[in-house]
Amino acid sequence: MTDDASLARWIVLLLKLPSEPSRHRVAVWRELRRIGALSLGQGVWAVPDLPVFATGVHRALELTEKSDGEAISLQAVGSSPADAARFQAMFTAARQDDWSELIADCGKYEAELDKEIRTAKFTLAELEEEEQSLERLRRWHRDLKARDVFGTPNATEATQRLLYCTERFEDYTERVFAALHTPEESADGLLSPPVFPQ
Repeated sequence: MTDDASLARWIVLLLKLPSEPSRHRVAVWRELRRIGALSLGQGVWAVPDLPVFATGVHRALELTEKSDGEAISLQAVGSSPADAARFQAMFTAARQDDWSELIADCGKYEAELDKEIRTAKFTLAELEEEEQSLERLRRWHRDLKARDVFGTPNATEATQRLLYCTERFEDYTERVFAALHTPEESADGLLSPPVFPQ
């Protein structure tokens, strides 16, 4: 979290993009959503005036200009402490939603690991897939943490859920290796020799 003086300023973007082709509008929208910009209305976006948002803002302005659109970037502050607090609350509510979505995806990841364990799907291919899913959650967590400049209440819960997902993945990894290193029994009760790839 940063101090109140540095959080008092905001960058407000006024963007006007051509209606066609729509890919230009979508590209700008995606960039602004990626950095966590707050949508204030059609073509109006805001982010705290902090270095963590600078690259994304620059990229959105660049994309707007390349699409023959118009962009105006303004610095703004609340005209009263109540206005400043309201703006901060709006931004924090958006981050709260982001964290809630990450928490929900952690739950889906845990359910997926439960299913793989229940069905004894202990393969290297499945392990790699689960590792990629965990890495996606980690990247998402890192990005959310970077833009959660006001400190959202459910950020701690999201961090704990991600740590739990990591522990669950480590447990699943151990199960996969144990299964791969244990000889299988044949139908007659004899141990089958391990099969090595050709």
